[in-house]
Amino acid sequence: MDLIERVNAHFLDSIAAKQEAMASLAPVVAAAAERMVQCFMGEGKILSCGNGGSAADAQHFAAEMVGRFEKERMGLPAISLATDTSALTAIGNDYDFDMVFSKQVRALGHANDILLAISTSGNSANVIEAIGAAHERGMCVIALTGRDGGKIAEVLSPDDLLLNVPVMRTCRIQEVHILLIHAVCDAVDYMLLGAE
Repeated sequence: MDLIERVNAHFLDSIAAKQEAMASLAPVVAAAAERMVQCFMGEGKILSCGNGGSAADAQHFAAEMVGRFEKERMGLPAISLATDTSALTAIGNDYDFDMVFSKQVRALGHANDILLAISTSGNSANVIEAIGAAHERGMCVIALTGRDGGKIAEVLSPDDLLLNVPVMRTCRIQEVHILLIHAVCDAVDYMLLGAE
């Protein structure tokens, strides 16, 4: 296989992953966007978290909410829990890395808030701890996972939403996650601002 064929294989694999996820996830994305709009209308905020590429996705989501997605609008309250290096390193050093998000959820989260929990494997211990903290605070959880949903699928409550990408490769899961984030952002804007 030459390099061009290898690159083409990535495009085809990504397209297949997105098509596989579309039918099962579109209704859940719509439900997640509705839940987020209800949160914002109730003066709540969204806390997002994840590790590595999922941390970047958590930060990307918060930026789209606070700034804008594609339309001009007021900023919407969202905070990535993966961006405060002082909090992350202090909690990781003084307590345990598994607590870097849960301590922040307990400090910042309220009953009308949402936790956007992102883990490609569904098994990230610190994200699972954050979900437990969110439940303690009476928060709704929207989880983005992959493969079989991992342990996160098991700890969600019936009121939570699971957007599980049913593929095995981490890079494909991440590609679908960013698509899901953009679809949620678009749906939130559509509900708040209407169609163009």
